[in-house]
Amino acid sequence: MDKKQLYKWCSIPVEQLESHPERKVPFRLVETSAQMGELMAREFIDDIKSTVGKTYRAIVPCGPKCWYEPFTRIINEENVSLKNLIVFHMDECLDWEGRLLAENDPCNFKTFMLKHFYGPIRDELNIPDENRHFPTPQNMYEIAEEISKGPIDYTLGGWGQDGHIAYNQTRRHPFSHITLDELKNCSIRVQENNLDTIIALGQRSLGAAYQFVPPMSVTLGVKECLSAKKVRVFSDTGDWKQTALRVALFSEETAEYPLTLLQNHPDAVITATYDTARHPIAENPGWEFAGVNV
Repeated sequence: MDKKQLYKWCSIPVEQLESHPERKVPFRLVETSAQMGELMAREFIDDIKSTVGKTYRAIVPCGPKCWYEPFTRIINEENVSLKNLIVFHMDECLDWEGRLLAENDPCNFKTFMLKHFYGPIRDELNIPDENRHFPTPQNMYEIAEEISKGPIDYTLGGWGQDGHIAYNQTRRHPFSHITLDELKNCSIRVQENNLDTIIALGQRSLGAAYQFVPPMSVTLGVKECLSAKKVRVFSDTGDWKQTALRVALFSEETAEYPLTLLQNHPDAVITATYDTARHPIAENPGWEFAGVNV
C-alpha cells in the first residue's frame, strides 16, 4: 500500500465520503449502531419477503451484533415465515489443533447464533434445522458443494481490520504469497489466523488478552461470499475498521485489503457508523509522517 495514497484517503473528511467523486463502491453513513442494526434487519427481511414462497439462500455472519434484536423482533411482529430460508454461516473459530471450541467459549460463533439469531424467533416462523449450515473442518466441502448447487441471494457481513470478508484475511505467510486472482477464487478452508487479527480481536473483546483468541478458523472463501446477487457489509466497531474502510472506498483492488473486491461486484454496498467512517488523520491535518509530507 502506497503511504502517500493512503494518507490522501485517510485525510478525506467523513462528511465527504458518501458523495466523493473518487469513491469506487456505494457507501452509506449512519449515525449510530442502533440505526445501523435497524437498517441491516429491515433490508434483509424485505429481501426475504420479496421472494415469498420460493427458496431463499443467504450467507450470514456472526456480527455485527446490532442487528439480531431488530431482526428477530421484526420477524415476530410481522409474522415473516423463514421456513424457506437456507442459511450458510460464514465462519467458525478453531483452537490451535483445528478443533471446534467448547460450546460456552465466548468465541464459539454457533453458540452465539443459536442464542441470538435463532433463539428469539417463534418456532412456527423459524428456520428449519436442516436449513442451518454451520461450517466445520469435517463438513466444509459438503457446504461448498451445497452452495454451488444454486445462486446465493444475499451475503450479509462486516469486515476486519485488514478488510477481511468472513475470515478471508490478507495472507501474510512469508513464504506463500497469493495473487489477486487467487484471492478472488479462494474457497472454504481451514486456516491459521493472522497475528494482527488475533491482537485486534483480543483488544476489542478480551481486554487485550490475546492468549484467549482462537488461533485458527474455518471460513467460507471469497468465491462463495461474493457469489451472492446482493452483498451488504456493515460495521459499527469504530477505530479499528477506519483505515480498511478508506482503502475499500478508494483503492484499486488489492490482495492486501480483500474488501476492495466489492468494487467490481454488480450489487454491493458498504455501510458504516460515523465513528467507523471518521479518521484521526482527517481530523488532524497538521500531522506529518515520514515519507508522506515531503
